[in-house]
Amino acid sequence: MHRRPQLFALTLKAVAAAALLASCATAPPTGPMGFFLTSAGPGNGADLGGLAGADAHCQKLAAGAGAGSRTWRAYLSTGWTSTTPVVNARDRIGKGPWFNAKGALIASNVDQLHGNNNLSKQTALTEKGAVVNGRGDVPNMHDILTGSRADGTAFSSAPGMPEMSCGEWKKSGEGSAMTGHHDRSGLAADAWSVSWNSSHNTRGCSQDALKSTGGAGLFYCFAAD
Repeated sequence: MHRRPQLFALTLKAVAAAALLASCATAPPTGPMGFFLTSAGPGNGADLGGLAGADAHCQKLAAGAGAGSRTWRAYLSTGWTSTTPVVNARDRIGKGPWFNAKGALIASNVDQLHGNNNLSKQTALTEKGAVVNGRGDVPNMHDILTGSRADGTAFSSAPGMPEMSCGEWKKSGEGSAMTGHHDRSGLAADAWSVSWNSSHNTRGCSQDALKSTGGAGLFYCFAAD
């Protein structure tokens, strides 16, 4: 007569234990390439042809590396304008997990990507599996275009606010864009200085302006499928 409540309690414990194990499940230790840092930008500064042009550049580079069957998206945000809505970089790159060109895990999901990820100079490889110059190398190329806050969301584009995406990634002259440091290195140990996606703004949007602050017009690409 008293065994049924005990069995019910044991069943509840088993269900809870199974849920805990599921929540602790981790991504495989290796997998197909789902992330890379562009080996080169389109060559016109921060004018990437908008988000569509940036995505196409990711797709082209991925295809050249044998990964063109996946759907690639640029990790870029854009603010609201009178004709375009806000676009958050974190919302356009899929759910993960993402591995680099050598199969190393970058992040299991969007939250880990914007938290305790595995991005560094040694892991933020190009689609060819090459390491990109960082701070201390010549030339320094660690400023990576993102237009994003640390959590992967867009900045406000309200009148009077600083420009953060070089005219929605369509300007190559005056303007500004937010960058991150792929090598997690900066002039200080502050979180912003070593941020992979939200460190500081560029001095302009031209190729020369990007170079002057330690960049080359590179950006991150993620497989969204």
